[in-house]
Amino acid sequence: MIKGGKPSVLTYAEKCKNILASNWQGYLNTVKADANGSKGEIYTSKVSYFVKRGKPYIWVPENDMHNVNTMIDERGSFAVTSPFPGPLPSFLKSIKKLPARVALMGEVLPLKNEKARLPGESLKEVISSERSMIEKYSYSVLGILSSSSLGATCRGDNLQELLESDKRYVVFKFNPSSYTYFDSNGGTHEVDLEEVHATKPDPLSSHTMSLIDGINQSEVRRRALILFCITHLNKNAKDAYLLSIDRKGLDVVGKVLGPIRSDGSREYQWRELRIAFREEAHTVETFCRQLVEMEEESLKSISNFSGI
Repeated sequence: MIKGGKPSVLTYAEKCKNILASNWQGYLNTVKADANGSKGEIYTSKVSYFVKRGKPYIWVPENDMHNVNTMIDERGSFAVTSPFPGPLPSFLKSIKKLPARVALMGEVLPLKNEKARLPGESLKEVISSERSMIEKYSYSVLGILSSSSLGATCRGDNLQELLESDKRYVVFKFNPSSYTYFDSNGGTHEVDLEEVHATKPDPLSSHTMSLIDGINQSEVRRRALILFCITHLNKNAKDAYLLSIDRKGLDVVGKVLGPIRSDGSREYQWRELRIAFREEAHTVETFCRQLVEMEEESLKSISNFSGI
């Protein structure tokens, strides 16, 4: 539990909202159609999107088949994975895990005239706001972000090309009618629509990808994750990767000693572990401060135990 008696684990609705808010690319699926009507087959393509008031606004190239498909049939689905930058894709593949993801079912509606310009204007404001936040960050925050192969970038930076490109796009609003959360072990969880709409996105979402990558790309902070497993969870760990972050804590995949087998031996196994913060991190600065404090406390704890 976090200080104040609050739960340290996110609800599925919060996880859905955070995945949508922290990424900017997803897979749009519409029903294939032609002049003779719907064919019943599915057409899929990777698209860029931006969330406004809880709904994805999707930029689709003007010559893409989605434009024809939605004229005949507005039904569609939209799938987005949890950010997994840097070494995470190859690592997750090596241990046969998939990143968590969210799937939305609903209507794909093209925006016309003035309405089509409004999402772009909102996106400009978000990009400007996120960039101004970076300029005010402390040395400790920039230190983590600079370790990332992405650098000190925010989610909005990755959507800037939509505003500057010569390529022509059609903007769609996705009206969801259902949400499904898929965990990294393949579990499926239906999520209440109203609960998702009532949930606010995590305050760390705009920098989730850079923060995760900055920590995983740093040998010092990777070692700190191992110490967290040892000192906070009492797990005998020898390796760890950061899988996801939120205001309440860290989701880590740690290589820890498994249970004693029938022959008395034990093997190291990769397991998902949750490391909770003492208090919720409502800003990137607070997140980084708590991370540094936890690192210092873990080092002190290990030193005291070993007598160093």
